[in-house]
Amino acid sequence: MVEKKSPASGWPIAKGDFHTGDAQSCVAVITMGSHLDEQGIADAGAAIAGSCKTENLGLEKVIANVISNPNIRFILCCGTEVKGHLSGQSFIALHAGGVSGGKIVGAQGAIPFIENLTDDAIKRFQDQVEIVNIMESEDMGTIKAKINELKAKDPGAFGAEPMIVEVKEAGGAAEEATGEVQPLTGELALIHARMKVIERMVTDIGYRNKFAAGVYSGKIEGLMIGLIVSFVILGFILLG
Repeated sequence: MVEKKSPASGWPIAKGDFHTGDAQSCVAVITMGSHLDEQGIADAGAAIAGSCKTENLGLEKVIANVISNPNIRFILCCGTEVKGHLSGQSFIALHAGGVSGGKIVGAQGAIPFIENLTDDAIKRFQDQVEIVNIMESEDMGTIKAKINELKAKDPGAFGAEPMIVEVKEAGGAAEEATGEVQPLTGELALIHARMKVIERMVTDIGYRNKFAAGVYSGKIEGLMIGLIVSFVILGFILLG
């Protein structure tokens, strides 16, 4: 008998477009952009099943619900990719390469910026689960068979207590609290991405300006102290 743990109180902690099944199951299923029978998938043995249509807030909600339930050890990615957002590719890239400078390493989506997850939360996600990729498959029989296959390999609960992170809705303008996505044209998605990059560049410039100002102030202060000390020493010499 494999060891199981209780998920965080009130799990799933992040609300969205998904359905829950057995909270002690080792499998979570993400149907990405497809409209499948998520409740049927959950009833087939998954802990949670639902779509993930954005490569920022959507991913953060999935990860928040996964790391708050140590029993989940596999994430089954299926369904069709989301045009423009590429949430499936971005999700797999996040697990493989993490985040650098707020951006998912290797993600090809329009706005793959993570705002609500700490480095510890991302590391926990990477350590806790294995990604199983059958993207573009919408066949319910295939999905349910893969769930049973993964459940047979259940390694037991992850060796740490549930980790709770807060996902703020304001962080993802492209997805509503209901989990539905507001359509983004390619041009608008590109504008969002460039605005994010510009915002981070401005922040970096601000930090550099503060550093330069501090260095300049330090030089002036050092020069003044040096002059004062020199005058004091010269005064002692003249008095002597």
